[in-house]
Amino acid sequence: MIEFLWPWTIAFLPLPLLVYLLVPRAQRTDAGLQVPFYVVAANYEGDSSFAKRNTLLRRLLLVLMWLALVLAATRPQYIGEPIELPASGRDLLLAVDISGSMGFEDMQLNGKIATRLQVVKNVVGEFVERRVGDRLGLILFGSQAYQQTPLTFDRVTVRTLLQETPLGIAGQKTAIGDAIGLAVKRLQDRPAENRVLILLTDGVNTVGEVEPIQAAKLAAQEGIRIYTIGFGADELVQRSLFGNRVTNPSADLDTEGLTEISNLTGGIFQRARSSVELKQIYAALDELEPIEQDKEVYRPTKSLYFYPLMAVLLLSLIYAALHPMLTTWVQGLFAEFRQARRKPEILIET
Repeated sequence: MIEFLWPWTIAFLPLPLLVYLLVPRAQRTDAGLQVPFYVVAANYEGDSSFAKRNTLLRRLLLVLMWLALVLAATRPQYIGEPIELPASGRDLLLAVDISGSMGFEDMQLNGKIATRLQVVKNVVGEFVERRVGDRLGLILFGSQAYQQTPLTFDRVTVRTLLQETPLGIAGQKTAIGDAIGLAVKRLQDRPAENRVLILLTDGVNTVGEVEPIQAAKLAAQEGIRIYTIGFGADELVQRSLFGNRVTNPSADLDTEGLTEISNLTGGIFQRARSSVELKQIYAALDELEPIEQDKEVYRPTKSLYFYPLMAVLLLSLIYAALHPMLTTWVQGLFAEFRQARRKPEILIET
């Protein structure tokens, strides 16, 4: 249906009529404009029937233009059919470690060597795409933690911002406690039975204002469940002049701390040593049962004021084309053109 945001502007509809009736007409004593083509104007005035029809049409155009302007001033808009937004699901915050260590190339993605962050972007991006009906938010942390996106149904934006995140933009160290504390702050106003944080890291808390265990206790008090994921390979073969050397790039991973964080909040700690394991973990997290909430109804709206404005523009062009001087001038041009195309008569003397 169509609604008008400012219906009171219809009161301006009789304004031209009031001006015509109440404002006295100006008495013209002398010509204010010298017409260089007086003869053309005189010829136009000579055709009284055409002049009357032209004047009547131009007045009608003025009336239509005023009606269209008043209609545009009422700000009409089309209200579409109500659409029920998905209102079942959980409030999921995804906390992703983007510290310098996430740049280690100890993973494989589609058969090629990849960094940890590249694999996370791929796997978490697919996870985000599948979470239809959930409000998703994204927290990125390194030396500092910050919220990249608030809780939203817009999964495309969440995935896009994750894909565009550069390595180390939040610092080279790891502030796990600050990330959990920020999540608690963002989730505490949401329904108590509906708060979930999925935290992924490849290291140990090395910086920050809040200790991870203390932050986890605060999360438990707020009823926030935390699922922790320790990411990184256990073995990395490095080639050197003296042969191959096997190292553990995840030696600094705090598995005990992450396990305690999950246990305190009723979540689960899981270890992902490859991209395949990480996909399996997020597939398992996909089984979180949604919780029904109050339905939200959205009615799409579309502004229509520019349609009457376009009509005014078109009518004004027609009005200008019907101006007496312009009309007579055009008629004169056509007359001269027709006369020029006439074939001269050939006189034959006998």
